[in-house]
Amino acid sequence: MTKNSMQICLDNQTLTAFSDGSFTITIDDTEWQFEGGSILTDDTTLSFGEMAQPKIERMETGIATGIRIRYTNCEPLSFELRLLLQKEGQLLAEWIPLSKQTKNIRQVCWPGSAIFDQTDSRWYSLLTLQQGLMIPNGWPVSFEKLPFNGQLESAAAYMPWFGQVKENDGYIAICQTPADAGYSCLHPAGGGTRLAFYWLPVLGKMTGVRKVRYSFRQDCDYTQLAKIYRQYAREIGLLRTLSEKAAANPKVDSLIGAGFVHTGIKTHVDPKSDFFDPAAPEKNNHLTPFSVRAKEIARYHQLGVDRLYLHLDGWGQPGYDNCHPDYLPACQEAGGWDGLRGLQQTVHNCGYLYGLHDQYRDFYHSAPSYDPALSVQAPDGSIFSMALWAGGPQDYLCASQAPHFVRRNFDKLFAEDIRPDCSYLDVFTCNEPDECANPAHPMTRSECLDYRLSCFAWLNANGILPSSEEAADWSIPQLVFCHYAPYSFMMERPGSPRKGIPVPLYNLVYHDCLIIPWPMENHPDGEDYMLYALLNGGAAYIRRDPAYPGMDGAFSITAGDQTEEDVRRWRIVSELQRKVAKMEMVSHRLLDKQGNQQQTVFSDGKRRITVQINLPEKSWNIQEELL
Repeated sequence: MTKNSMQICLDNQTLTAFSDGSFTITIDDTEWQFEGGSILTDDTTLSFGEMAQPKIERMETGIATGIRIRYTNCEPLSFELRLLLQKEGQLLAEWIPLSKQTKNIRQVCWPGSAIFDQTDSRWYSLLTLQQGLMIPNGWPVSFEKLPFNGQLESAAAYMPWFGQVKENDGYIAICQTPADAGYSCLHPAGGGTRLAFYWLPVLGKMTGVRKVRYSFRQDCDYTQLAKIYRQYAREIGLLRTLSEKAAANPKVDSLIGAGFVHTGIKTHVDPKSDFFDPAAPEKNNHLTPFSVRAKEIARYHQLGVDRLYLHLDGWGQPGYDNCHPDYLPACQEAGGWDGLRGLQQTVHNCGYLYGLHDQYRDFYHSAPSYDPALSVQAPDGSIFSMALWAGGPQDYLCASQAPHFVRRNFDKLFAEDIRPDCSYLDVFTCNEPDECANPAHPMTRSECLDYRLSCFAWLNANGILPSSEEAADWSIPQLVFCHYAPYSFMMERPGSPRKGIPVPLYNLVYHDCLIIPWPMENHPDGEDYMLYALLNGGAAYIRRDPAYPGMDGAFSITAGDQTEEDVRRWRIVSELQRKVAKMEMVSHRLLDKQGNQQQTVFSDGKRRITVQINLPEKSWNIQEELL
């Protein structure tokens, strides 16, 4: 089918749109070409170009000039595309459904990916996959699979944007309707990279306007693109700094510079769990009394650790990842409520903080409160279940119910004089948002994020610092810290080829808004992870005992002969973090093509602190200057 087109010019910008949804934008002498769109149904994939010839027309609004493409009387749905030039270097792309009935549609993919195939390492793509990833064109390792199928607002994309730079010209594509969206990344070994957004149905129907804002820049790099998003985050109310959070709760300042100790009390693996090992019963059950953990905390105080945060797993009677949301009482074999109160007293006598692991998404069939009527229900009425984690069979609890259980459980803790300084609500900021079609508590993905955020807000309102697993940025207004916000390679097995060069895109936007602890291992691949903690101005783990070895990052730090060395290394990181935690990370640079030497700069307008690391030499240099 022959493609029809329309072209408009505005100042130094020329926009050409085609009937298949593809478009080209030229700014001065730089041209960007974007492919057309497609619709994925239960049965087939249909490109926009295969649909009935659309109507293309110029449009004017009070704030923009652009092009409208209307696909009417089309199967499986009618829709409209809008491409609006808002101001110099800025383009708004909108997909608008026109049909009332849009069932059996799995995805709408538009705008398409930029044509970005030249094999030149000065051309690179930016993914907000966890802390951030740069994929230079020509990178020898392929990449095509994202966690959570690329859904935004999850570990697949802490921030809802991606970008590309060719030599010195680049763009950032910000998804402005991220709750029901995802992205794809296709990078063949040695080739270029294709990045594109896709749109998901809402409770089975393609409803609502979907928006992407492109900002095109000349003479830019990834730092400048990240700063565009930082300003956008500020404008929409996401950017809330640690200084603001500390003004509301001074415990934030006590957490800055603290050594993170992650450990647990009770492990119990249900025989119905995928983790259960009948051949090795010692792996299925383990218990450490509260009194033992109290002695370990006192030992850190004796070693001169002045600030410490204890993250405690498995403190409830059922054991780690069992029976949620019915976790109480405190583990009786480990000392019960008296034992937990004793550990709390030891922590506070040392001047430390502690928080308890908790969970309000995994809904275990073994929980006394379990009722499938409260579970997440798909539009077809089905309920997803699995048995991956230690507690065995589970559904997902509808997030609309989570705030009720949070209040119930903490009221019971307070009644026992258990008042944690912090709380860890697991998976909320790592896993994708859910939707629920149960007519008694229907919930969109956007509402799911609101419910999760309200749980963090309740904790803040009660003087408890909230944390969660990772760092999706919808949580920034309420979240104070997280379990980690790692580079993606830190979660892979030793020896796995890296899919690109890690760059701290997240910290370039949010460093002064969130406390992020970093692993401190000397990794078998040869790198000292402490250097990444320094480079990012973050917190340091003194001890890290993952509940599921090999899944929570590949390695752990355990108490024992290396304790004094662990404390020595923590001091190095802590000293820097206390200086830079409330500073913006104003820049990051790769000092060589491989990323073996890197530099970050932090500033609050009064001081500037520059951190440079050399990974092969396992060395670092920190310089401080007044402005």
